[in-house]
Amino acid sequence: MKYKNIVKAKFISRPNRFIANVEVDGNELVVHVKNTGRCKELLIPGCTVYLEKAENSERKTPYDLVAVEKDGRIINIDSQAPNKVVKEWLLCQGEYDKVQPEYKFGNSRIDFYMEKRRASVKQSKKADEEVDCYLMEVKGCTLFIDGIGYFPDAPTERGAKHLRELTDAVKKGYNTSVAFVIQGEGITEVRPNEVTDPDFAKAFYEAKAAGVEIVFYLCKVTDDSLYITQEIRS
Repeated sequence: MKYKNIVKAKFISRPNRFIANVEVDGNELVVHVKNTGRCKELLIPGCTVYLEKAENSERKTPYDLVAVEKDGRIINIDSQAPNKVVKEWLLCQGEYDKVQPEYKFGNSRIDFYMEKRRASVKQSKKADEEVDCYLMEVKGCTLFIDGIGYFPDAPTERGAKHLRELTDAVKKGYNTSVAFVIQGEGITEVRPNEVTDPDFAKAFYEAKAAGVEIVFYLCKVTDDSLYITQEIRS
């Protein structure tokens, strides 16, 4: 995934979860933050951030804040990026015959529904085709502590709900997974943030015990791009 028109800036403050005050070439601007999470460990006054210029020139906030520098590395905090890079990855790998984003299941919309067709031979000896069905929920991870990624950085009822939907889907014969897109380099594992969201952690461990696969997507991160480089299944 490649951004257009990236500008380097200095972070000043974040009055609310939607906007931030930054400095670009000595001028203070109000920009949109493409992440409603806390990001308090990342958005520290004086840190370097990266902005993408909005395509709509009449928008009140002329830029979107999409990445931040911390400890010598760039961390992408764009909450829309994980689904985009996972879609790119799934289509590029060619593992599935069908990839459908935003799939309605139960009372939720799961991020991806996939199908794999496989040949089978029935009792009549006539070749037939069967379909394996997959559901994948995607989560972006930006909270890193001592070399480990943690999710979420703020309580998320929606996140726990999706995990429970996946657990239910296993019982109905689906192959299911929750995929964590690690939006910074040097991290290879994500754990549930039990302190911040014990309900999500409970749903995570219940899902894993029920057979929901845990996937970690490692990424190459620059100021103007985010690409998956490796898939680790657990």
